[in-house]
Amino acid sequence: MFGIDLTEFILIFVLAMIMFGPEKLPEYSRKAARLFVYFRDIANNAKTTLRTELGPEYADLELKDLHPKAFIAKQLREEVALIEDAKRELLDAKDTLTESAKMVKDTASIDSLKKAVSEESHLEEPPEEALALVGPQTSPFDPEAT
Repeated sequence: MFGIDLTEFILIFVLAMIMFGPEKLPEYSRKAARLFVYFRDIANNAKTTLRTELGPEYADLELKDLHPKAFIAKQLREEVALIEDAKRELLDAKDTLTESAKMVKDTASIDSLKKAVSEESHLEEPPEEALALVGPQTSPFDPEAT
């Protein structure tokens, strides 16, 4: 309690006995206890007032949470978790798209189409309709657009 171990408590008690005497020590102890309860009530009232004024999203507010670092960390914890989840999902989507693009590139290239057609049929060149579906080999260039 209060970071005081047994030896420190005994030392404080002995000093109090010497300073106040055995007659007045119980009276001062009661006054100290009343003072402690009074300050505790002030702190609890301040905490209750803060909770009611700040609203229901701060219902779990503690006085130690009012330290700026602790307050910011507590408020941003959920947002950081959401960002981490989104990052993980984006990385998974990137891997999936990379694999899909590789598969499409392997299966839809003109060379593989020519090879497949030449192996499976007697045609040397694929029909023009099939080449039109694959798309042009080079990008169209418009010199006026640049």
